Amino acid sequence: MPNSVFLSRQAEKFLSNLRDAALYGRLRNAIDILSENARPPGCVKLAGEPDLYRIRVGDYRIVYQLRNQALTVLVVSIGHRKDIYRK
Repeated sequence: MPNSVFLSRQAEKFLSNLRDAALYGRLRNAIDILSENARPPGCVKLAGEPDLYRIRVGDYRIVYQLRNQALTVLVVSIGHRKDIYRK
């Protein structure tokens, strides 16, 4: 059974402002893979955060929250590796 994938407002805004079509396709493909497998090869659980994971797409990171009971994935943020972990 596939997972439901939702994007936060911040993630939607990042994708809508992205002008590089190739990068957009790679990020969108990685998000689509999350619907089939919430823990794809290469995903890492973030230390200090209870339910946050990240996957790499080149120099960019997709940070997402996994909710096992409801089979949902919430993409919290997407960004360049130098900016993604700053709060």
